[in-house]
Amino acid sequence: MTTSANDVLFRPFRIGSLELKNRIVMAPMTRTFAPEGIPGEANAAYYRRRAEGDVGLILSEGTVVNRPASRNEPNVPMFHGEAALAGWKQVIDAVHDAGGKMGPQIWHTGSTRGRSGWEPEAPVESPSALVAPGKPRGVAMTEEDIADTVAAFAAAAADAERLGFDTVEIHGAHGYLIDQFFWPGTNERTDRYGGATIRERSRFAGEVVAAVRAAVSLDFPILLRVSQWKQQDYAARLAETPEQMSDWLQPLVDAGVDVLHCSQRRFWEPEFPEIDGAQGLNFAGWARKLTGVPTISVGSVGLSGEFIAAFGGESSSSVGIDQLIERMERDEFDLIAVGRALISDAQWAAKVRDGKAAELTGFNPAALATLA
Repeated sequence: MTTSANDVLFRPFRIGSLELKNRIVMAPMTRTFAPEGIPGEANAAYYRRRAEGDVGLILSEGTVVNRPASRNEPNVPMFHGEAALAGWKQVIDAVHDAGGKMGPQIWHTGSTRGRSGWEPEAPVESPSALVAPGKPRGVAMTEEDIADTVAAFAAAAADAERLGFDTVEIHGAHGYLIDQFFWPGTNERTDRYGGATIRERSRFAGEVVAAVRAAVSLDFPILLRVSQWKQQDYAARLAETPEQMSDWLQPLVDAGVDVLHCSQRRFWEPEFPEIDGAQGLNFAGWARKLTGVPTISVGSVGLSGEFIAAFGGESSSSVGIDQLIERMERDEFDLIAVGRALISDAQWAAKVRDGKAAELTGFNPAALATLA
């Protein structure tokens, strides 16, 4: 681990009211350890340990907004209702006590299925009653459903600020509800929420962002997680060119997004190699270049294999981060999110800070069975 690793990863960062001591973000990772959707002491301790391990910003696992079928697993946490919000208050207080900063990732799973096979009591909802291209599931949302969902995101964001969280992230990636509006394969609507272009299909997301922006203080940062790939189709792409990416992301920034969290399966892969080559800008790099807002990159950081393999039971040893350092030194993106590596090793950031690369614990899928 070189001195430059400390220099580039452990620079402070500030946007709005959010001040971070370093550039390392704990990526949101679904854990399903909130019985009946209520986070408790174990959840608070889990996040506190990452704060104690010197993570600059912790983003919670996806926590769902107030819609009848917004979650696809029974133990996914909710971000509504007195009991759940009291649980989240316990979480943020624990993180702050440890000197950390945190934001909830607010979420609606759309028509996706969970791994357990559990089904919500209400019909699942999505733009066009599709879970993937040509695969029906659930019901198509009415305009009233859409308006209520927008309001639910805004209410969750307002609750996040009221409870003392430092920021909020909207989950608009990975084939869930907001992303199902972006994706032409799952959005066949003919009203104002559909359309042939990505700009047209971004209307719903833009309304969510604008409502969240109106619900929180002007200096309370709004993060938005976006991706090209979907859990339904790893090869899916919403933007084939920088021009299309600008059409997709710029309206969302204009609506109030302060930071774009750009998820790709492997952070080191170029987004448009036909333009800038095999070592070209990644997704977060292009998003930053096109919109001018800070970006978070993420995708298999600290893993010898890409993160999708983890769900198939593959272990992963910790590997060097030289390419990450190189990209951050040239200011390709502003922050880096770390996922699976932080599940197995709560001290990952502190070990990187202290130059203890040899002590980093590799990811083991067995860690997914506990909230350690």
